Amino acid sequence: MIFQSIDYLVFFICTFALYWQLPRRGQHALLLVAGYVFYGYVHPWYCILLGATTLVDFTFTRLMEDKPDKKRVWLMCILVSNFSILAAFKYFGFFTENLIALLQVLGWDVPIPVVQMLLPAGVSFYTFQSCSYAVDVYRGKTWARRSLLDYAVYVAFFPQLVAGPIERAGHLLVQFENPRRFHFGVARDALFLILWGLVKKRVIADTAAVYCNKAFSLSDGTFPIVWAGVLCFCVQIYADFSAYTDIARGSARLLGFELCQNFNHPWLAQSPADFWRRWHMSLSAWFRDYVFIPLGGSRGSELRIARNLMLTFLLSGLWHGAGWNFVIWGGWWGLLLVLWRALDRWLPGFTQGKGAGLALLRWGVTFVLVNIGWLMFREQSFPDLMRQLMTSPFHVPADDWRIGSFFVSLMVIYSLPLWIHAFLQKPLLDSWETWRDTRAGFALQLAAAVALSLTFFTLSSRVTSDFIYFQF
Repeated sequence: MIFQSIDYLVFFICTFALYWQLPRRGQHALLLVAGYVFYGYVHPWYCILLGATTLVDFTFTRLMEDKPDKKRVWLMCILVSNFSILAAFKYFGFFTENLIALLQVLGWDVPIPVVQMLLPAGVSFYTFQSCSYAVDVYRGKTWARRSLLDYAVYVAFFPQLVAGPIERAGHLLVQFENPRRFHFGVARDALFLILWGLVKKRVIADTAAVYCNKAFSLSDGTFPIVWAGVLCFCVQIYADFSAYTDIARGSARLLGFELCQNFNHPWLAQSPADFWRRWHMSLSAWFRDYVFIPLGGSRGSELRIARNLMLTFLLSGLWHGAGWNFVIWGGWWGLLLVLWRALDRWLPGFTQGKGAGLALLRWGVTFVLVNIGWLMFREQSFPDLMRQLMTSPFHVPADDWRIGSFFVSLMVIYSLPLWIHAFLQKPLLDSWETWRDTRAGFALQLAAAVALSLTFFTLSSRVTSDFIYFQF
């Protein structure tokens, strides 16, 4: 079930209307049923995997506290179970294909069957969320829950089930354990956030996707068309993924929950590290806490830190998809962070200097590096990726420059709301708290909602698609 569909609208209205009529345990039972209906709407068998992950992790985390002498064994049971499911459905075909290719290079023609299994939507997200709970119980940062219902709802909470944010038990699970009350002001803000997310998805992301697909469909795209297509993808993926997060957070607020922030205007980043502090923040924090720091983090020699960064981002790239382009993309980001650390030592005046000019230069360099990475992310064919990276801006037909310029101009226009939101959100939020409940505040929010509604109904793309991160 996708957020921008009529099906979801009907599903959520029915859930919402019944939810606030029930006591807390009844609310949890309703949310659990709603989560499984939402997740298994198209493919009911998805629910089997979700239920299996929930039961395994709930059982073995309780054993960690009941039989602490074997705590490491119980943790390994959870990790092996969860990552075996993830590996089987997400990586089995990829590893088999590469094993066959390697054997052929060595001169062995082994008839290994390649099995491509349908990837369950969101399996990477709820696996990471469930694993973080298990590791936190093992580390003593949280306690093993005794209510299967509370834990099952935490894993299957439908607003963030398929594409995050990846929540921690210390933030979301505790909210299920506390009573909730409906607040009109919170609901009003939640509806506005959902509407803003729908506009980002249907007007900006889906429009950018049309032109991005046109650019990448060309087998002999020239320099201006390739990089115009990359810019289209840059707009698409940010608007698309942040739209999902906005709708998820708005839906959760209407039910009395607050999800963590997943984006903090990544287009304003002034370094690779700054970008990852702003982009997909829940995933960045997950890899920091459960991969980078256990590897040693920023302790030790620069060579050891570089190793830790490279391993973390290579794994992050592989998390995004079973393809070499994602591994290359992860390696690209690991290399950028390593090199930027070196630059910070060699040219601190550039990386740490004050002034608008230096800030603008750092932003420009970072934005270019991010978009080179987006080309690696978007193009799944390795030969095509190499060809596109090697395209030359010289001896290009004038028509191609005109087409590329048109694509870029269109993306600048369609991305303007995102830029305006990036620059004005903080000052607006700071002042909004003082007069949000006044008549003037209500009138302003109503006027903004009407403007967004008109934008949605008049400028929505005729072609829509699933959210990009559903495939991860």
